[in-house]
Amino acid sequence: MKKISMVFGGIMLLLAVGCNGGGESDVTEEAEGTPAPGAPDGGDGGEEVEVETEVAEGTEVVDIGFSGPLSGAGAYYGNNTLNGLTMAIDEINESGGFEVDGEMYSFNLVSLDDQYLPDETGANVRRLVQENDTPAIFVPHSGGTYATQVFNEEDEVLLGAYSSEPEITQQDNDLTWRIPPTYDNYVEPFSEYQMERFGTDLAMLAPNTEFGMDWVEALGPAWEEMGGEVVHDSSVDYEQDTDFYTLITNALSDDPDVLFVGGSSEPTAQVMQQARELGFEGGFLVMDQAKLDEIDNVLGGAPDIIEGSVGVAPLVHDIHEGNEQFVSNYQDMHDADPGSEAGYHYYSVYILAEAMQAAGDTENAHAIREHLDEGLQQVDEDKRIYDVTEVAEDGGMTTELRMAVVEDGEIELVDFDD
Repeated sequence: MKKISMVFGGIMLLLAVGCNGGGESDVTEEAEGTPAPGAPDGGDGGEEVEVETEVAEGTEVVDIGFSGPLSGAGAYYGNNTLNGLTMAIDEINESGGFEVDGEMYSFNLVSLDDQYLPDETGANVRRLVQENDTPAIFVPHSGGTYATQVFNEEDEVLLGAYSSEPEITQQDNDLTWRIPPTYDNYVEPFSEYQMERFGTDLAMLAPNTEFGMDWVEALGPAWEEMGGEVVHDSSVDYEQDTDFYTLITNALSDDPDVLFVGGSSEPTAQVMQQARELGFEGGFLVMDQAKLDEIDNVLGGAPDIIEGSVGVAPLVHDIHEGNEQFVSNYQDMHDADPGSEAGYHYYSVYILAEAMQAAGDTENAHAIREHLDEGLQQVDEDKRIYDVTEVAEDGGMTTELRMAVVEDGEIELVDFDD
């Protein structure tokens, strides 16, 4: 085996790992704000970050790219996506690589820091294509995804977009692959659960990010169409606010049955804790950025606070044949539970390898995109981290969704059709 190392900015990654311990992000997927209007005309992009990948002797090497937040406020999140990517790449390469049209190949990951800035993402993607001839690049935030979609078809690079924004696969972009499910799938079942359990009056305390506002625009009308009333609508600036008592007091003055909260897990936990301290006894409808198991961990185990919550299903509460080994390996490697960022990126590398095999090509982005669904179907059962049924024609992965609720202090999973 030989090592291929990316040697710039390694100190940043080591600091992120040291601070985060490899757990799921407390800086969430959509915190970067408004998408860039187009690809940047100049600039060299972010720094290259050292990630060592073992390449099997005697194999050809395929560079795949990554542009995400590896320094600054988003470093925790970016590190978690890298954890999933590198775990899968190391496993594939250590097994001898993968065969495409009679030739054996290994993956090499080239990672660039974009600090959650869409302009930097665009510059990074162009650099990766020009310098490394990457056929596929992973971008784990919507702003960078939108910036890349302006030119990725022209540059013929497959964009692996990790964002739950529905509009990403509504751009008629033939080289976009949306990895997680879209957030609009959660609005109705989350609302129905909370209405039945707590009542029909909703107060919204969304983060003032682009993603938070998108959630508000989807949730408010849906809640009212289902017979509820939005009694309070305000936002939280997690960059500026550290004490939320005044905002929460104003929201509770309208006597809501349910509070809509979200953003990153740590401040979301603080909002929920302060709401309980101020006497709120209703339910929490939690947007898909925050994770219930993370919130509970942040609070040091607080069943009374998270009681009555509904949110996305934490990976470690949905163990099955396809992800049991991955969860165990991740815990051993990082001394932390894996979250969705690590799980989906891990799974995506295996899908990409199988798509290249099915296409008989490691370079043609269009051919690889056309064979993503076939690649998905060929992934071994013990690598199927989530129950993904297809890569649809629009490039979005279709996942069999569950939601998580907290009843009697325990996080429980519920199928959407239950």
